[in-house]
Amino acid sequence: MAVLLSEIQWSDPVLPAAHDAQWEAELKRRGAQVLDVDRRVAPSRWLREAAYEATNYIPAALPERLHRIGNMVTAQENSCRYCYGANRAYMKVLGYSESFIQQVERDAQMAELDDKERAYIAFCRSLARSRPRPAAAERAALLQSGYTPAQIGEIAYAISFGCFYNRVSTLLACPPEQKFERMASGPFRWLLALAMPLMKKLTPGRPVEASLDRAALAAGPFGVVLEPLAGLRAGRVMKAALDGAFESGVLSRCVKALMFAVVARTLGCPHCEGAATRLLLEEGLSATEIENALATLRCPRLAQREAGLLAWTRDTVYYEPSSIQQKTRTLGAALGDDALLEAIGVASLANGTVRLAMLVE
Repeated sequence: MAVLLSEIQWSDPVLPAAHDAQWEAELKRRGAQVLDVDRRVAPSRWLREAAYEATNYIPAALPERLHRIGNMVTAQENSCRYCYGANRAYMKVLGYSESFIQQVERDAQMAELDDKERAYIAFCRSLARSRPRPAAAERAALLQSGYTPAQIGEIAYAISFGCFYNRVSTLLACPPEQKFERMASGPFRWLLALAMPLMKKLTPGRPVEASLDRAALAAGPFGVVLEPLAGLRAGRVMKAALDGAFESGVLSRCVKALMFAVVARTLGCPHCEGAATRLLLEEGLSATEIENALATLRCPRLAQREAGLLAWTRDTVYYEPSSIQQKTRTLGAALGDDALLEAIGVASLANGTVRLAMLVE
């Protein structure tokens, strides 16, 4: 069984919060709360946008109720104290009882859930855990349960991008939003329930961009993974994150592609490993060099400061929070703050992207 909130060990923050007044004003203009994560990822433009989307995405095909339950289950499976606590509190604000939340946490059979909803929660746990990753049979089972292909795409996106955000929060060791957690458990949580949607209505938010077709999604890094999201705004969100990560020059394009390849090899995804290999061949590495790097987690082509990234990236696939936070802190001593933040974003995005690739199995 996944760990409960009180069982997660957590260390002090790995990187400092950056108070970017312009970015925080933009978040408020969009009607979003300024969270601790937002302040710690603020120096990276692509990462802060991806983090915003992770917490503010509104599902189009999936009921909001299932979306919220899935967010909490995913955070629980990833042992993310920050996201788990926040999602748990948010469910209370929305009116879910403590007993209902505890039953979901303990994966109990509940009269409040029908077979279709139970199948959804089981799939959330399976994909977040990925031991091994779900594949065609699990997707077929969801179809048989009554979910549409569009809903399955949005479910897989929500869990996968949740895994991305959980890792960003965990690798940074973001302090829990304890004030919000306390308020959500207090007698005046109904005020939060009224205030949150009202604030959304009173702020202009961000213009809703149209979804992308398969051809547009296929262009760029890991496009083969994104194609099943055609017609969903989720595809545009994932593509923006991937394009932004690979366009950023804080770390070399070579090491970023190798990081994706390491996660793909660890999770047994030939689609993502193939896509990463193509990027590495474009960077001038030979097939032999790529295989040796994946086998040894070392690559002579990398800059000295990037040498430890491959072994660390493999450790981000399955981890114990306090241990991976210590390893991340050690890595940061060699990389510096800006490069460490980029590495955290790339490794987290790789974990999300490879999980999403179950849609093309």
